[in-house]
Amino acid sequence: MQYNNSFKKVILPLLFAVVLAAGFFGGAFFSQSEAVSSGNGGRMFVYPGKSKVGNLLEIIEQQYVDSINISEIEEKIIPDILEDLDPHSVYIPEDKVELANQELDGEFGGIGVQFNMQNDTVMVISVVSGGPSEEVGIVPGDRIITVNDSLIAGEGIPTDQVVSMLRGEMGTVVNVGVERRGREDLIDFEITRGSIPVHSVDISYMIEDAIGYIKISRFARNTYQEFITGLSKLKSKGSESVIIDLRGNSGGYLDVAINMINEILAKDELIVYTEGKAVPRQDVYANGSGSFQDIGITVLIDEFSASASEILAGAVQDNDRGLVIGRRSFGKGLVQQQMSLTDGSAVRLTVARYYIPSGRGIQKPYDNGIEDYYRDILSRFEHGEFYEKDSIVMNDSLRYETKGGRVVYGGGGVMPDIFVPRDTTYFNDLYFTLRDRGLIYQFALRYSDDNRDELSSFEAVKDLYQHLSHQNILDSLLDFIEERGVDFPPSEFEESKDYISTEVNAYIARNIMDEEGFYPILHKIDEIVIAALEAVKKGYDHDPFSIEEIE
Repeated sequence: MQYNNSFKKVILPLLFAVVLAAGFFGGAFFSQSEAVSSGNGGRMFVYPGKSKVGNLLEIIEQQYVDSINISEIEEKIIPDILEDLDPHSVYIPEDKVELANQELDGEFGGIGVQFNMQNDTVMVISVVSGGPSEEVGIVPGDRIITVNDSLIAGEGIPTDQVVSMLRGEMGTVVNVGVERRGREDLIDFEITRGSIPVHSVDISYMIEDAIGYIKISRFARNTYQEFITGLSKLKSKGSESVIIDLRGNSGGYLDVAINMINEILAKDELIVYTEGKAVPRQDVYANGSGSFQDIGITVLIDEFSASASEILAGAVQDNDRGLVIGRRSFGKGLVQQQMSLTDGSAVRLTVARYYIPSGRGIQKPYDNGIEDYYRDILSRFEHGEFYEKDSIVMNDSLRYETKGGRVVYGGGGVMPDIFVPRDTTYFNDLYFTLRDRGLIYQFALRYSDDNRDELSSFEAVKDLYQHLSHQNILDSLLDFIEERGVDFPPSEFEESKDYISTEVNAYIARNIMDEEGFYPILHKIDEIVIAALEAVKKGYDHDPFSIEEIE
């Protein structure tokens, strides 16, 4: 009995524990053996022709315990793969490819209006000349209340959703209900969507006698032709020198920029060269056929001028073709090529670096990751670079020479010949409040709408500006500001009122005359344009010069 009791109390529990342990380790071994190579008694999953990542995705799709959507996993990991390469290699999902291409292809299917959301209502600001909306009778000031029987006014619908409702394939029909001043009922329009051009030359006009101005917002497929048309117009009006404004222009097609530069450089002058692991060095020279080799050139850049903008500015600077004025450019010297994937999505992959004629590679460093890369602009601001001369270290490793032997520097972006600091004389809490809350624009929109018939009677921007200058617009603006509950010391308004007044007039003119009304007025307070005009008048854009001579 003693033995039996001991067996029951000691031996049986021990045996039970051993059995449990054996089952646990056996199960663990079995589970592992399914995932290891055949050398350990398991199965090997190999999908010929696939990389490790491809094999892993196949294994997950075929063997994972639950059903999953492998495409969703791919959508998550592809951006991460590209992000580790460089800041400009990007993935474009299939549903975003068309939209991404429209910006550079230069056209899209739509109804041909520019609008603004005012009080949660779509208000037509301008109508594309000859476009679908103009053909059916829509005019500036109309409010679009319904789209295809869906109410969009007062519904809090985001602007991008409104855009997608109005855009669509060319030839398709969209019905809109429009509210118009003086009409009690909505006016119904049936609009057949057409090809709407995306212009990349915002404006070209004679800014002063013998001096033209042309602003380029992107390098799209149609930019070269728009550029030639703009320059031809200026030359026909007696322009001897042209200011090319590339501020805020983030780039676009490299070949388009090359064609534009070819128009202003002499034969055999180097435009740019590119080089990459799979792309042998290729030098691109002007062929001498350019129609504007005899006209003075001045290029305006800022911290948001990038890529193709920097190629144009660098070619002008390094060939001593003219002045570059403003602030250090962004610093993007990488060339992307868009490649389609099997499902209709695409990648824009960096395939080469470009170098401007002096040999400068203007790509700024990106070793510390994408976040630091894009914070660089903020860092420049914090270090005071926007307000005093560039803080970039000028050492011999960054030293280059232009065609005429003038010293220039690399290290990230194009350094301007004439640095123009931001004008802060009008900055105060009131101005920042008005700007940040969009009150200047909102007031200008309301004033334009309330006085559209009178303001539309002016054909020339100078006449419109003279008219606006004699109105008590600032008094109306103050009332508008007080209605919005903005409190401020009167001294702040006095400090900023001249700048605010000009900005209000510029926005009013834009609502009436588009960009042809906006820029000529805004340029009266644009410190970089003012500096450029002064430099052109001194004749620096025609002959070789040094930074020391200019400053």
